[in-house]
Amino acid sequence: MTSTVTPAAGRPGPAPARVELAIGGMTCASCAARIEKKLNRMDGVEATVNYATEKASVSYAPGLTVDDLIATVERTGYTAEAPQPAPEAGAGAAGGQPPDEPAGLRQRLLVTVLLSVPVVLLAMVPAFQFRDWQWLSFALTGPVVVYGGLPFHRAAWTNLRHGAATMDTLVSLGTLAAFGWSTWALFLGSAGMPGMTHGFSLSLSRADAGSTLYLETAAGVTAFILLGRYLEARAKRSAGAALHALLSLGAKDATVLRDGREVRVPVSALAVGDLFVVRPGEKIATDGVVAEGSSAVDTSLLTGEPVPTEVSPGDPVTGATVNSGGRLVVRATGVGADTQLARMARLVEQAQNGKAAAQRLADRISAVFVPVVLVIALATLLCWLFVSGSATEAFTAAVAVLIIACPCALGLATPTALMVGTGRGAQLGILIRGPEVLESTRAVDTVVLDKTGTVTTGQMALQAVHTAEGGAEAAARALRLAGALEHASEHPIGRAVAEAAAAAADGPLPPVEGFRNLPGRGVEGLVEGRAVVAGREQLLADRAQHLTGPLRAAKEAAEADGRTAVVVGWDGVVQAVLVVSDVVRPTSAEAVRRLRALGLTPVLLTGDNRAAAVSVAREVGIEPGQVVAEVLPEDKAAVVRRLQKAGRTVAMVGDGVNDAAALAQADLGLAMGTGTDAAIEAADLTLVRGDLRTAADAIRLSRRTLGTIRGNLFWAFGYNVAALPLAAFGLLNPMIAGAAMAFSSVFVVSNSLRLRRFR
Repeated sequence: MTSTVTPAAGRPGPAPARVELAIGGMTCASCAARIEKKLNRMDGVEATVNYATEKASVSYAPGLTVDDLIATVERTGYTAEAPQPAPEAGAGAAGGQPPDEPAGLRQRLLVTVLLSVPVVLLAMVPAFQFRDWQWLSFALTGPVVVYGGLPFHRAAWTNLRHGAATMDTLVSLGTLAAFGWSTWALFLGSAGMPGMTHGFSLSLSRADAGSTLYLETAAGVTAFILLGRYLEARAKRSAGAALHALLSLGAKDATVLRDGREVRVPVSALAVGDLFVVRPGEKIATDGVVAEGSSAVDTSLLTGEPVPTEVSPGDPVTGATVNSGGRLVVRATGVGADTQLARMARLVEQAQNGKAAAQRLADRISAVFVPVVLVIALATLLCWLFVSGSATEAFTAAVAVLIIACPCALGLATPTALMVGTGRGAQLGILIRGPEVLESTRAVDTVVLDKTGTVTTGQMALQAVHTAEGGAEAAARALRLAGALEHASEHPIGRAVAEAAAAAADGPLPPVEGFRNLPGRGVEGLVEGRAVVAGREQLLADRAQHLTGPLRAAKEAAEADGRTAVVVGWDGVVQAVLVVSDVVRPTSAEAVRRLRALGLTPVLLTGDNRAAAVSVAREVGIEPGQVVAEVLPEDKAAVVRRLQKAGRTVAMVGDGVNDAAALAQADLGLAMGTGTDAAIEAADLTLVRGDLRTAADAIRLSRRTLGTIRGNLFWAFGYNVAALPLAAFGLLNPMIAGAAMAFSSVFVVSNSLRLRRFR
């Protein structure tokens, strides 16, 4: 008996590959829906096609190639291009500039408008109708329909060959029908008679079919829709301007130190470990660490924060920020796609390619909308013929239905708002992952704040100096001696004391002789001839130096607040108690107020002892009952789950590796940009600035963007629902219908552009 063993059984298959294709030839949302549907019919393919960005984000299984995807798009009647190599941030036009306007669109529009205006005026104002005016209108309308409407006719023909119908089908059918009717009336009817006059009505006309002209409809609709498409293209460029600006922020070249000489090289030639020089006023070429020099760095281009950041040797700096002060020598730590600027651009671009749940519904509607409209137009024609017996009325109503029904506004509703909202967020230092994030912000009612590194700076600092003698002079002496001793220590508490002493001293701190580090207990040494001891109370007690009276009370009060007390003694006597603690960020209290104003309940989460946590909570305005303390790092996600089980929708703000699981568990994760890569990867929103106030701004911007999307979709749905019956019942002239349809898309894009004014 034999058996067959499948080595791969039970193992996951290879991960699918991802690619972003540039799609050409789309003219409306139904085009995007068709391409998306065709791609998703391929085995192992998941695709999202975005009409506004003209891109397809595709995940495909091993065994397929990008060429297979492109072939499928081309068989659908559109073009697709494989992605180009990613440009360096700031490399210029390759990646940083918006695409040019569609070729010839402006020229086509100008010619069409110049020829259409006389036609429309002659039709609408009978006083202008001189003898044989109709033949001049006919001569002017021919080039408009053929040349101006060529993009619509070409696209309609392409779609027809592939058995599909789009907005172009509606426009092409409507304008050709209007022009064809007019041609028949002029040559075979009575409309070509000398001296014929023609009235204009906003609704149906009962005139004789053979004397009715629709030249102004054919010319006006073509002009209006071309104008709408041109304005839409301009607005889409504006909507994506923030991302293009972000991509073009970086420096183009850098001054690298090679063999002791300064050499100017393109940024693309930089490698990790290179030393490069940044002079005052220059952009920092790439991410790195300051090796020499001190300066102030303007980070407003990336974070929106106007206050420059002071940097000195050992401090990290980010590419594309500006050196405002002295000369810096920086060691590169990240280049190309590994820089913060490149990561920001990727996050923004990924967000813009997503779709909200409401938009997915709109896409499904767009996919079937055009065929339904064709059926409605035919039904309108037949019903009017049956009810009124007037071919003129029937034709006018049917053409109005064809012209008015455009799903473009539906296709633009989400992408344009996302483009503007995420782009504006990037300018303010807020990175939004995608539309699902926006939907989460609406429901959030609780915000969990990690204490260390989020509400506080995560760095120990001196808070108070208590001395046995009292007075400023005694406090200054105690700090100087303790700071001199701790200067040789690497412990975070010791560094906090040493930095405070150095800042308060007029000159350098005195030297230390015979320094000894006693791990877990403290330090001792000889400073200015005095045997100084600093550390835990027990260390000094072992040397017969005991706390008494006010100093003991000061130590106990500090520990009751969750702070660290450093006991200092010399000359055989305890002389001072120094109080050290993690520093609350100066903006945290205001941030908590802003979060409350958004209807959120703040909860403080920390692994510190409860006394320290309650002290911080009290300082920033969080109620003691909303403090969860002494939590192990691995249990933070469990705290979020517990809140969710209690019926709360939770946002989590954190910055460390130990926050990553909680950020992923939360309904909405917000990572401080100053934190770890693990936290940023797990979060839905990244706050580049590292300021907790930005969390409130991020939620406000997300809610505003979601509100804009919903408003756009309401307008787009409402427009089509209201306009189609008006057209079918003969209450709209086809030309007015064309103008309304064109400007519905412009309205949606313009409404989205209002997000650029978000503050």
